[in-house]
Amino acid sequence: MKTSKGERIFFAVNYVFLALFGISALLPLINILAVSLSDSSAIISGKVSIWPIGWNIEAYRQLIEGTRIIHALKNSIIITVVGVALSMLFTILAAYPLSRNTFYGRRFFTLAIVFTMLFGGGLIPSFLVIKELGLINSYAAIWLPTLVSAFNMMIMRTFFLNIPSELEDAARMDGCGEYRLLLQIFLPLSLPVLATLTLFYSVGYWNQFLTVLLYINDAKKYNLTVLVNNMVASQQLLQQINTFQAEDSVSMTPEAIKAGAVVILLLPLMIVYPFLQKYFVKGALVGAVKG
Repeated sequence: MKTSKGERIFFAVNYVFLALFGISALLPLINILAVSLSDSSAIISGKVSIWPIGWNIEAYRQLIEGTRIIHALKNSIIITVVGVALSMLFTILAAYPLSRNTFYGRRFFTLAIVFTMLFGGGLIPSFLVIKELGLINSYAAIWLPTLVSAFNMMIMRTFFLNIPSELEDAARMDGCGEYRLLLQIFLPLSLPVLATLTLFYSVGYWNQFLTVLLYINDAKKYNLTVLVNNMVASQQLLQQINTFQAEDSVSMTPEAIKAGAVVILLLPLMIVYPFLQKYFVKGALVGAVKG
């Protein structure tokens, strides 16, 4: 259909506003990146905005050599990869039977899971449970409480409900059992929602902060989020890093080092997101609405 002049003006105004909003969301990140790559004198004088002045990567070198940031990055990767794998596995195993009409007690279990979205036990009872289970100072204390997100499980359940029943009937006529039906029919058709939930879980595990502070006592097991927070909050950051600097190294301001740490924290998610973004809208919409 041919669009009218009013519609073209409306779309143009929308595009302009959306572009401005997108740029405004990126500006803080661009500024942080510019600060991390700028010279100390330019940072102190406040000349750095969105473009680095006096290009150098000294802040990143000092971060790598003078802090545990690489070790914390490895911890974050372990927490995220293992956590996402476990969460996706148990989310699928919970969503599939709840989407089957033949599953006895489906309504009761669905309502019980929805109940957990409305009411929680609280922080102190959760800590006492983790402590009694002997999970303090282990990553299991991070994985177990967030193993299955009720919200994500309901999205996947709704997506399974939208798959045509004719496909299931045809598969069963060919001799498919439940596991084969799930692995060869349902999961290949569910790539959009699987990618979407993988992104949800990845962001959640990567940004784990409070649970790490509560349950992890060994600083060597801290993830990147906690380490960067400690760096940003610490007033003795340069004193700690200076002990690892070489004699000919360039002195950096705390702002440059903190900005570099924030960039390292954000970079992995920014690399992964473009590969999952094309599935994001489709998976979220189709999995959230049945019809």
